[in-house]
Amino acid sequence: MKQPNRDVRPNELSDELCWRALSERDQRADGRFYYAVESTGVYCRPSCPARRPRRENVSFHMTCEAAERAGFRACKRCRPNGQGPGERRAAWVGEACRALEQSSPPDLATLAAGAGLSRFHFLRMFKAETGLTPKRYAQACRAARVKRGLADSSSVTAAIYDAGFVSSGRFYEASRDLLGMTPSRYRAGGRDTAIRFALTQCALGVLLVAATEQGVCTIELGDDGSALLAALRQRFPNASFVARDAQFESWVQAVVGFVERPELGLNLPLDIRGTAFQQRVFRALQEIPLGSTVTYAELARRVGSPGAARAVGSACAGNVLALAIPCHRVVQSGGKLAGYRWGVERKSALLEREAEAREAVPATPLARARDMRKATRGRHVR
Repeated sequence: MKQPNRDVRPNELSDELCWRALSERDQRADGRFYYAVESTGVYCRPSCPARRPRRENVSFHMTCEAAERAGFRACKRCRPNGQGPGERRAAWVGEACRALEQSSPPDLATLAAGAGLSRFHFLRMFKAETGLTPKRYAQACRAARVKRGLADSSSVTAAIYDAGFVSSGRFYEASRDLLGMTPSRYRAGGRDTAIRFALTQCALGVLLVAATEQGVCTIELGDDGSALLAALRQRFPNASFVARDAQFESWVQAVVGFVERPELGLNLPLDIRGTAFQQRVFRALQEIPLGSTVTYAELARRVGSPGAARAVGSACAGNVLALAIPCHRVVQSGGKLAGYRWGVERKSALLEREAEAREAVPATPLARARDMRKATRGRHVR
């Protein structure tokens, strides 16, 4: 639930502003005031889903105590003197997450019953808050346990079953997406995985590009090449770093060329790893056009999880393929730049370069037609 704006003192709220918040069921106003309805004798939160009352029957109160002193009783639907809807949702989801993190997680029906909701409503609420279904969340938790167990268990099979997977076959089906390699290779720190890499200079500093046999697995930016290489070796401690070939060199040149001239685009084979939710976010990031930006909230809506803006931010922070997966095109509400793993200065520079490149590229006939439709939308043509 969004927190109320504490910059505005309750006594600065006019009846007009209160009525507007009530009419819009604005959750941001919860806790700042309460409204009472003369005809029913109850008082509610501004976000109460009850039918909107007539304006002449409504009075506004800054606290529950004030409303009760005026002779009104608390609404049983929105419970203004208890936890709000958002707080209850957060509590239910938090409890469900703790249950799903166990080696034997409960099923959807059990989770829904614990929250007093139908399976459908609980599933929708959980997905809106976390960005994942309960099943996907449990799978991600099991995968994390496998990653930890692969380093400690006596065998791969033991690590899989200790993590709660009911069969090794199901884990092996998803292992490449979760680990980026077979479990045996992951357990061996990437042993028998051949990685080509290059360190070079570009307009944004030092650039590290690395690739496995599946495609480019790392594009990092920084100021210290040795630090970037050390982080790569830490991710793949037992991998073999092999000589570069002509194909890999062309990939490196494409990345450098994109920094200098973003309008050229960047189309590379990628070795993308992560949970199901992270990969949904990465695909959505790749669909953001050059020179455009979206907010974290908008990106959450695009991946079908409108309440998971924070989870989207975490997925962006876990991206190790700068430029190819353009997380620099995501901004905070209001356009503020923040949260870029390679530095806000680089994020700003990238967006400026892309905006200039987009203005410099002539519009295609298709783009011109699209712009014309937007310009004439809503007009009456006679």
